[in-house]
Amino acid sequence: MAKTEFKPGTMLNPVPAVMVSCGSENPNIITIAWTGIINSEPPMTYVSVRKERYSHEILSKDREFVINLTTGDLAFATDWCGVKSGRDVDKWSEMKLTKERSKVVSCPGIGESPVNIECKVTDIVELGSHDMFMAEIVSVSVDEKLIDSSGKLHLEKAGLITYNHGHYYPVESRELGRFGFSVMKAKTKKRYAAKKRSKYRGNRRG
Repeated sequence: MAKTEFKPGTMLNPVPAVMVSCGSENPNIITIAWTGIINSEPPMTYVSVRKERYSHEILSKDREFVINLTTGDLAFATDWCGVKSGRDVDKWSEMKLTKERSKVVSCPGIGESPVNIECKVTDIVELGSHDMFMAEIVSVSVDEKLIDSSGKLHLEKAGLITYNHGHYYPVESRELGRFGFSVMKAKTKKRYAAKKRSKYRGNRRG
């Protein structure tokens, strides 16, 4: 496979496209692509924010935020909230987004988002262009429409989007496998495949 060398850069794509809400007195929204999970016990995440951004000051002061997962329906608002500054506009009002009361933190989540992840900052790491706000996940709220009768979460039905080298793309919902499928025993693979076929037929009938 022939390859072309690029200079070092942010080539790890795609990445999540999320809207982060912050601020208890005058809540703001900032669109973030530099985020992810960094620990499982306790559950921890991070957001990296440019020092000159309006939300940087809010995050540094309040030390809490909500990560709101975004969908195709929220793509326009996601982009708009990323290019406009909260210093100049009320993003909630302009994008007709609902301030939803959080369970633990004082800043609101976005009501139209299918998943709201409440976070409390544990450490701020100064980098170069960005500062990393490391945080513990203290509460998660999920749209009940994504949970089936057995309590299983079907996030693949949320219509989530990603950010890929300057563009937004939908997350494809076609399953390629589940965790551990590469080492499944033949009998387990057969049972799993039968279960998937049954589920597919049920969805077609519905």
